[in-house]
Amino acid sequence: MAVALGLTGCASLQPEALKPADILASTQADKAVLNHNVEPLGSALSLEEAIARAIKYNADRRLKAMEEAVAHGTFEAGNFDMLPKLVASAGYRYRNNDLISRSQDSVTGQPSLANPYISSSREALTTDLGFSWSLLDFGQSYYAAKQNADRVLVATERRRKALHNLIQDVRTAYWRVVAAEKLGGSLRSTLQDAEGALKNSRQAEAEQIRPPLEPLRYQRQLLENIRLLEVIEQELSTARVELASLTNLPLSQPFKIVEPVSAVQSAWLNVPVENMEAHALMLNPDLRESMYNARIAQQETRRALLRLFPGISFNYALKNSNDSFLINQSWNEAGAQISFNLLGLLAAPAQMRLADAGVALADQKRISTQMAVLTQLHIARLQYANASRQFERADAIADVDTRIAEHIVNQEKAEKQTKLERVSQQTASILSVLRRYQALSNAQAAASRLQATLGLEPLIEGSDRMPLKDLSAAVAQSLQSWEAGKLPPLPEADTASAKE
Repeated sequence: MAVALGLTGCASLQPEALKPADILASTQADKAVLNHNVEPLGSALSLEEAIARAIKYNADRRLKAMEEAVAHGTFEAGNFDMLPKLVASAGYRYRNNDLISRSQDSVTGQPSLANPYISSSREALTTDLGFSWSLLDFGQSYYAAKQNADRVLVATERRRKALHNLIQDVRTAYWRVVAAEKLGGSLRSTLQDAEGALKNSRQAEAEQIRPPLEPLRYQRQLLENIRLLEVIEQELSTARVELASLTNLPLSQPFKIVEPVSAVQSAWLNVPVENMEAHALMLNPDLRESMYNARIAQQETRRALLRLFPGISFNYALKNSNDSFLINQSWNEAGAQISFNLLGLLAAPAQMRLADAGVALADQKRISTQMAVLTQLHIARLQYANASRQFERADAIADVDTRIAEHIVNQEKAEKQTKLERVSQQTASILSVLRRYQALSNAQAAASRLQATLGLEPLIEGSDRMPLKDLSAAVAQSLQSWEAGKLPPLPEADTASAKE
């Protein structure tokens, strides 16, 4: 009856949509978690503090850290699977009549003349404490624990890669915000001048002061400049929101930034490529992850091999029962058992081939990743060199356009130039400055890609617990070391372990 009621209850379950109150409570709780212990921005935001805030407060960064913690917890929990099983159990049984049994003569087959026997009470309480250990289960758990240990290291490499991408995104977004602040005032004033000149030209066209083709060409040039200025404004409008999202600042809160020295260091171009390759092969997170995955595949081969061996198990238990018909109500049991799945031999060759194929696949992925890392290194170095040259060129062009715009403003005041020429040159100057900052942002992104390919990141222990001020100072020191163009010393290889 109880089973029927349970099945009926399961069959009556219906999908239950989220209620608006539940959604609101969940979003508010998530928002509180995101803003928990986040230090407010005191003054202008520097590049070092922006990177430090991203390291400390970014949601994706926290997610990767939690994934690493979960992997570590899985490893620690898996270690207990290697221990023997110690199981304590208790039970109660009841029947509404006596357990009565007859007997017969084993030789003649005739029923026994004795009365039927009652050999068990109607109810009894039993307890036992059992110890068991299986050699096969221990071997499986041992290799599973080694795989979980490598998965912890895989999660660590993924966290490192996420940190590299985060720093790259912060540096790119930061320089876009610098460009937005630098160009904001001149962009708005030039747009106002262009709109005013367009209004005057349309009025002159309506009054037919000049030939009709002349004001139309004038308006066409003004509209083209306005369109270009609006495109620039739209491109820069999202930079502040992106930076606020990366650093976990309020998305609607305005903030100021400090423009760093806008110089692109070329020291890394003087570092021998061979040294860079050695560091990339040793420290690149993608390559290290592929190596750990290869080890996991090798451990899986050993687990598959264990299935071909017989299972040997040992058990020992302390048991007790209050059955009144038992003369010995407490007793100890011990035993050993060996088992072997004979039909499992049929699947063994297929399992071994599958395991070997997994090892070969992991090895091929590692080889492909190594080639990809070396390719990325050379491409990143070339991109960094090209971005450095492009910045130098864009910086020179922006300087020339700015000086031309100043001369045209002075000539317009002396009535030697028209307003259209001033608007056009100011637009060209704004575009040149924008391209300068874009080139600078591209150079910073190229530097971050080179740094990520080399596997270099700020080595900051305990960043989650470190005060934001100290973390910003550590990031600043790391950036200075990077700008110096010096590779850190590689960890020394253990030749003894390498031979093994």
